[in-house]
Amino acid sequence: MNHKRSVVMRKLVLLMVLCFTFAVSAPSAQAQPKFRRLPVKEYVDKMKGGWIGQMAGVGWGGPTEFRWTGRIIPEPNMPTWRPEMINQFNQDDIYVEMTFLRTLEQYGLDCSIRQAGIDFANSGYPLWHANRAGRDNLRKGIAPPDSGHPQFNKHADDIDYQIEADYAGLIAPGLPNVVIELGEKFGRLMNYGDGLYGGQFVGGMYAEAFFESDMERIVRAGLACIPQNSQYAECIRDVLAWYKQNPDDWQKTWDLVEKKYHQDPNYTHSLCSGPGGKDAGSIDAKLNGAYIVLGLLYGKGDPDKTIIISTRCGQDSDCNPANSGGILFTTIGYEKLPDKFKSALNPEGKFSHTPYNFPTLVKVCEKLVREAVKRAGGRVEKDVTGQEVFVIPVHQILWGKLERSWEPGPIANSRFTEEEMRKITVAEKPK
Repeated sequence: MNHKRSVVMRKLVLLMVLCFTFAVSAPSAQAQPKFRRLPVKEYVDKMKGGWIGQMAGVGWGGPTEFRWTGRIIPEPNMPTWRPEMINQFNQDDIYVEMTFLRTLEQYGLDCSIRQAGIDFANSGYPLWHANRAGRDNLRKGIAPPDSGHPQFNKHADDIDYQIEADYAGLIAPGLPNVVIELGEKFGRLMNYGDGLYGGQFVGGMYAEAFFESDMERIVRAGLACIPQNSQYAECIRDVLAWYKQNPDDWQKTWDLVEKKYHQDPNYTHSLCSGPGGKDAGSIDAKLNGAYIVLGLLYGKGDPDKTIIISTRCGQDSDCNPANSGGILFTTIGYEKLPDKFKSALNPEGKFSHTPYNFPTLVKVCEKLVREAVKRAGGRVEKDVTGQEVFVIPVHQILWGKLERSWEPGPIANSRFTEEEMRKITVAEKPK
């Protein structure tokens, strides 16, 4: 009898434990949904907003680029916005990433990094820094990923892929692993380590901007896409902490960024942009990435403030507001943007060295996002009104291993074959 009672008691205790475990774990499961839903119409509206934000940021900040280095741009020197500034069809901040879109359009998301390299090698626009060095390497037959490796590219930590990564998030809503993968494919054409992470960080913020409007959460979503022990991640964490300490004084946070990420040789490494101070230029990805985040956090959702702050931080002061403006405008969507940012848009204006105007750019992004969602295990459904909805899977974020350009790992010994070299048809290619 005692044995039977003991067995019954053990079963009751086990049942209570199971019930308690379910009660504790159920809310957690509900807080981590396996899918996110995004109406296709809403996606298109936000994606259009993202492109407009880039054009607004680069157009507004353009006259100030590298005119104030190691200094905050005085408020009276900030250009006045004019609606016609939106027509930025000849900016490398925008058209370079369309080379990547074109490769994806022609060959799909599973295109090889070598094909991406061939297409970039055949681009005809002028380039600088990591982009220029990477493309020169490709034309010499140094295939990716070696084209961006510090042994061949002394600009590996520069801003280049960071200013071009907007496309990745704009075709990967809620899909940070797609953003990371695209960085591994296109960012390695010209960058390495923190230079690569800057682009994956920016793309990750865009991917989250389709679902979130809180800027701190968006920044943290981008931060989750890169190795946490990288100096780039350290920089972003610092900016978040300094923002908490100085929530109403962006210039105080700018000073802290300047001291650590521009003046301290432990964070500049003398690759392309060495330690500097007042009047010293820097195209380092970390430093300029901090200026993107300053605009997003201190702009507090206001389009003008966001772009103005990222611009007034100086240095590459058209690229940085293009990134912050694009991310913010994605959260807002095209239809809700202030009219001054879209009233003068020329829909027939063609982006330099691309086959795209604004309407065709929107179409190719919608085509690619459908492929990205399906490839990630998602689908397109119709709601009760017959409208299409993206059902987007939520996956654990998988970022790559840590790399440091000042202590690089081994090269891949990657070279184009003779057949591949015949596909590089630019006149500058060595004979």
